Amino acid sequence: MGSAADGEGAVEACLRLLPELVLLDLELPGIDGIEVTRRLKRGAEGIEVLVLTSFDEEQKVYEAIQAGASGYLVKRLGPERIRDAILEVMDGGTVIEPVIARRFWNYFHAVQSRPAQPENPWALSPLELDVLRYVAKGLSNGEVGEVMTLERRTVRTHLQHLYRKMGVRSHVEAVVLALRHGLVEL
Repeated sequence: MGSAADGEGAVEACLRLLPELVLLDLELPGIDGIEVTRRLKRGAEGIEVLVLTSFDEEQKVYEAIQAGASGYLVKRLGPERIRDAILEVMDGGTVIEPVIARRFWNYFHAVQSRPAQPENPWALSPLELDVLRYVAKGLSNGEVGEVMTLERRTVRTHLQHLYRKMGVRSHVEAVVLALRHGLVEL
């Protein structure tokens, strides 16, 4: 367990301590939380980032998710919702506060106008495509594992492989790209 007073200190502490999850504000002295997220995702595999901030602007949410955050919550939430979000992220899920999620739903819906023939430019395997399709439906890694009779760790490994192939860092980015190419539906 650790804490930091600024962005640079947060990156340094996380790369030294290698926590499983970082609860991160976006407004930090020095580099902001979005850049901290980018650096953590590049510098240490397996660190999950859950943003807890006062910003509820769609652009900030999108930037945080693109940087690799696994969740985005606004500080007005109670402690039990934050605890539930931490557990969801640690189970492989992506958490976005419902008020903000509606905006993303509209974005995803717009992206879903896809080409007639699905494209798979990343050469995802049939198994990786199945995992991605279940994730697009909102299932956590554990739930995907139950449906596909796979261990949760195996699902996570398949996700890491398809993230590398697709050049993304999160469920959200992978689903958006897959939607654009017609590989998944919501």
